[in-house]
Amino acid sequence: MKMPVKLKRLPHGVGLDLPAYATNGAAGADVLAAVEKPITIAPGRRALIPTGFCIALPPGYELQIRPRSGLALKNGIVLPNSPGTIDEDYRGEVGVIVLNASEEHFTVTRGMRIAQAVLAPVVRAAWDEVDDLDATARGAGGFGSTGH
Repeated sequence: MKMPVKLKRLPHGVGLDLPAYATNGAAGADVLAAVEKPITIAPGRRALIPTGFCIALPPGYELQIRPRSGLALKNGIVLPNSPGTIDEDYRGEVGVIVLNASEEHFTVTRGMRIAQAVLAPVVRAAWDEVDDLDATARGAGGFGSTGH
């Protein structure tokens, strides 16, 4: 199934490919860096990488910006707010917050596949305040309490 998403290319995104799925089974579309000159990120530092486009999502959807596993494994590049959420009413440039978790400098160049974008439906909660919750075998155990 394909869902139409309106995309506006910005001047610094001219010449770059639109987000694209690498394979027929890919859940995420590769997002390219629209940097005008290389950006070097020192170890432990972060940078906001422009993508060169804005979007208008259909009602009831978000765009999740997720790390690329290859960059994480090979270069220690992660997205600290992963997944980043682009809300349906946001109309600014899509940006990718990149953190260099490695011990080496990392350079982002124009057209580099820097993240992946996953279109996802949003279900909004209708909070129902109650005095008690139903009991479960797990109860309030969390943060590794299941032993796994």
